[in-house]
Amino acid sequence: MSIDHHKISFKEKVGYGLGDTASNLYFQMFMNFLLFFYTDIFGISAAAAGTMLMLSRIWDAVNDPMMGVIADRTNTRWGKFRPYLIWISAPIAIVGVLTFVTPDLSPTGKLVYAYITYTLMMMAYTAINIPYSALMGVLSPDTQQRTSVSTYRFVLAFIGAFIVQGLTLPMVNYFGGGNQAVGFPMAMAVYGILAGILFYITFVTTRERVQPPADQQTSLKHDLSDLVKNRPWMTLLVMGIFSLGYIIIRSGTIMYYFKYYIGNQNLASLFMVTGTVAVIAGVACTQFLAKRFGKKKVYISVMGISTLLSMVFYFIPGDQIVLIFVLNILIVGIMAPNSPLLWAMYADTADYSEWKNGRRATGLVFSAATFSQKMGIAIGGGLAGWLLAMFGFVANVEQSADTLNGIRLMMSFIPAAGSLIATIAAFFYELDDNTMKSIEAELCARKGN
Repeated sequence: MSIDHHKISFKEKVGYGLGDTASNLYFQMFMNFLLFFYTDIFGISAAAAGTMLMLSRIWDAVNDPMMGVIADRTNTRWGKFRPYLIWISAPIAIVGVLTFVTPDLSPTGKLVYAYITYTLMMMAYTAINIPYSALMGVLSPDTQQRTSVSTYRFVLAFIGAFIVQGLTLPMVNYFGGGNQAVGFPMAMAVYGILAGILFYITFVTTRERVQPPADQQTSLKHDLSDLVKNRPWMTLLVMGIFSLGYIIIRSGTIMYYFKYYIGNQNLASLFMVTGTVAVIAGVACTQFLAKRFGKKKVYISVMGISTLLSMVFYFIPGDQIVLIFVLNILIVGIMAPNSPLLWAMYADTADYSEWKNGRRATGLVFSAATFSQKMGIAIGGGLAGWLLAMFGFVANVEQSADTLNGIRLMMSFIPAAGSLIATIAAFFYELDDNTMKSIEAELCARKGN
């Protein structure tokens, strides 16, 4: 079979991308609202919430490779990865609602409840998102096709972000009638139902085409050994951790920035939505830019420019609302290609591992990719809570000048340090597009395609 026979249809690209629309209905809730929900609605202190998010997410990151190993060893008539989109969609919806429920408990009881529900939530997210992510690596052996799929995926992923950022606060107010403790779990129930429908569409519109070598023997020891010796993957691990750390710290600070520094919480939704529109436009340019300049060069460029602009953000006065919005649109729009580029490069490292070692473990490679994502979330989420506490934050009161300055730093210089490290790490990534073409051709020759 030639490479041409592996071209993926528009329908399948959209169908696959809708799975990340579903995933982002959860992920964006965690990223933009969860810390704020814990501190300002559930009544957990910022430091305790930060520690909880850090510890829970570290365990969550550790169990990602476990799920990848399980998915690689799953064999059904629907494939290895697609069945999980059906099996896990109901459990994740139920636990998602429970995560945003606010039972009347003691401070210790609230913290225990948050630990339990959030840990279960992220385990369910892992169980559906690892197979979903790995699915991209087996849709086609063609690296350009995978970059195209990744572009569709992230355009549709940020439509999920657009929905959450634009509709969450209005839904919370509508369902809660002014009581956010009632409104949040109701909004989460709506997202859970919608996500289940979207995951089903992904299941029925996609196919798994790339299979491990016919003579490959199942060996966890060898799979893990191949992974840690995969230098391009190790580089992506660093890039992923620090780029996600940037996103989590900055996104988790938005509600505080507008509620306490700007003085208008309602502007937060518009700020996030306009940013997401810019992200969708930036992601849509990814395939064109990657094809013309190469994935590595584009990644370094967009991350470097966004880092500089993020630092500039600190110096904008709070009364310059238009300038705040414009600069944020530039920052997130320019940085937008980084996510589809990273995931396309992870698919390349799966090919690289098969080419070098004669073994393929797509689920493990992509679970390790989400490991970096979860570690970035863990570090970013923990730091966000701890930094708020360090700057003297107290929920629902007027903040001191030092606290407000700290919130401004959390929107600018502090996350920019993470994106700078990710940019530097990208210089050490060694799989350029010409190398991947050679690897792709050799793999096809080995399989007689």
